[in-house]
Amino acid sequence: MSELILHHYPASPFAEKARLLLGFKGLSWRSVHIPSMMPKPDLTALTGGYRKTPVLQIGADVYCDTALIARRLEQEKASPALFPEGREMITASFAAWADSVVFQHAVSLVFQPESVAVRFAKLPPEVIKTFISDRAGLFSGGTTTRLSAEQAKHQWPTIMARLEQQLQREEGDFLLGDPSIADFAMAHPLWFLKGTAVTAPLVDAYPAASAWLARVLGFGHGASNAMSSEEALEVARNATPAALPDESFEAPNGFTKGQQVAIAATDYGVDPVVGELLFAGCEELILRREDALGGVVHVHFPRFGFRIEAV
Repeated sequence: MSELILHHYPASPFAEKARLLLGFKGLSWRSVHIPSMMPKPDLTALTGGYRKTPVLQIGADVYCDTALIARRLEQEKASPALFPEGREMITASFAAWADSVVFQHAVSLVFQPESVAVRFAKLPPEVIKTFISDRAGLFSGGTTTRLSAEQAKHQWPTIMARLEQQLQREEGDFLLGDPSIADFAMAHPLWFLKGTAVTAPLVDAYPAASAWLARVLGFGHGASNAMSSEEALEVARNATPAALPDESFEAPNGFTKGQQVAIAATDYGVDPVVGELLFAGCEELILRREDALGGVVHVHFPRFGFRIEAV
């Protein structure tokens, strides 16, 4: 069985979500640290241009977006379940809301001037400027509209009051009783806010939410060992992609197996990945592509939140 390889960097909120998912599942994995800013040549050699963090690699199969990474980890180890039976739609839908709406609020609050001054206090001004410019590029061209810090501050009490109420009334220790993908999607934006004394009070002011967050973070990150990006590329070159899922090819817009297409996120980080369309299932799209560094790889994307176009 191929090792789980997570391409990530420590400060990434979505990477923290993925690390917690690995911890929740009790899985061992290899850790490849990637740059927080472009260029990311070794990563994009695997993905074909997808730049968002994190990316999960298993042999010559590359999984983009934590929504799909969660489903792949569910296949890797079914229990404990991220999508409890009978609550699959509820948990997935809540997670999608938290990953978009709550995360966008957290980003606006973290990148307000007072918070930036503390978070990046030890970095040279030119590095801060480059980072802000990189993030401006990341959030351009997609459907996501940057929320102003003022509006995020205005709306944040509503989000947290609802979370506090849910946790106070739920009989279990987690959002829906037992832990699920909903908890991890809600936790990583709060973890991001806890990063400095400027934004931490936005979480700490809510006792039930704070106690719940500690429980979620308590799952830890599983057992990881460092791996270089060069080693990860070698793994991909020497591996054969896994067999395609046993599911009907579903392309209501007329795309066909073997067609050259481009797939890209619709919200932000909209860099397209071009390849041969191998599979279109109800949750997942798979492209075949070849790279001099990574060899032949299958790149996996969620269907939801990604667009597909003919090349």
